[in-house]
Amino acid sequence: MPELLTTSHALPQVVDRQTWQAKIDELLVKEKAHTRAGDALAAQRRRLPMVEVDPATKLIGAGGPVSLIDIFDGRSQLIAYFQMWHTGRPAAEQCEGCTFSTSHITELSYLHSRDVSYATFCEGPYEESSRYRDFMGWTVPWYSVPQDAVDRLVAGRSFGILVSYLRYDDQVFEAYWTTSRGNEVMAPSYGLLDLTVYGRQEVWEDSPEGWPQGWPARGGQFQLDGRPIAQWPRLKAGHDDDLGTSSDGPHQPHCH
Repeated sequence: MPELLTTSHALPQVVDRQTWQAKIDELLVKEKAHTRAGDALAAQRRRLPMVEVDPATKLIGAGGPVSLIDIFDGRSQLIAYFQMWHTGRPAAEQCEGCTFSTSHITELSYLHSRDVSYATFCEGPYEESSRYRDFMGWTVPWYSVPQDAVDRLVAGRSFGILVSYLRYDDQVFEAYWTTSRGNEVMAPSYGLLDLTVYGRQEVWEDSPEGWPQGWPARGGQFQLDGRPIAQWPRLKAGHDDDLGTSSDGPHQPHCH
């Protein structure tokens, strides 16, 4: 576990409020430019072409097979997060990065008000992976992606992607996808940490000398004592993490 902050860690310079506010005002100019650059990228994203996807592609939900177009739930757009899964592995060994991302997605009404649905498309079998969803207390729509659907929807990419779809009458199109740090839009914890003195405290960050940076990259930043961090509050609350699996099978590499 990374060390706790102590008085031995370096601190920012202490100045009077006027000097401090002047520095914030100086940074604000750059922050506004960064925001406007993001707006310009979003405008480009809205002008991208798109590729058609088979609307009849079958996924597995609580009631059995369901077509991709039905997952839109009558709305014109759908955002899907493709969650990695290690079949046959216990909860403690499931993807720490995907757990980090999905744990932040709770309130969908704002998306729905813009005619957008949201769902998790999990790599694992429905019965096993949905037990994980229940253990974690997630309420987002959850579907398993069988292999023939993987071939159609993932199309040579890896799970851990975030995808935007558009429905037009009885047709479905993939409009945009991202992965890796592009998935950070799912996790406001990172945005909040970026506002703090010590940031994310990860080893790759550009921080002053003496700043705490005890969290490793490439998956370790999402783990604590051998488990995805978000599992610990669920265990403390008495949630059952039994997925009907054993830990005797071959180990899968950690995802990131």
